[in-house]
Amino acid sequence: MSYYEKHVFFCTNQRDGGKACCGDRGSSAMRDYAKARTKALGIAGAGRVRVNNAGCMGRCEEGPVLVVYPEGTWYTYEDRDDIDEIIEEHLLNGRVVEALKI
Repeated sequence: MSYYEKHVFFCTNQRDGGKACCGDRGSSAMRDYAKARTKALGIAGAGRVRVNNAGCMGRCEEGPVLVVYPEGTWYTYEDRDDIDEIIEEHLLNGRVVEALKI
């Protein structure tokens, strides 16, 4: 059994030279929002959900990106509404958000 039921990694990588990267698209702020939101909902912690930042995950052109494990489902997002939808549908109800999946 996994220590966390769901583990969410937000790419927060910052690249130099104007290359596409999640860090330039507000990923750190969205990670912070998701972390606060999961805590507020009471689903954060051991046996539940963990939200972390990650370095480059190699999908810079599709970013910003996050991935939810253990399923390995990749998402892109634009704003807090998208993060709320991922939390509500995927983390709380186990349903993949097809519209945001990459």
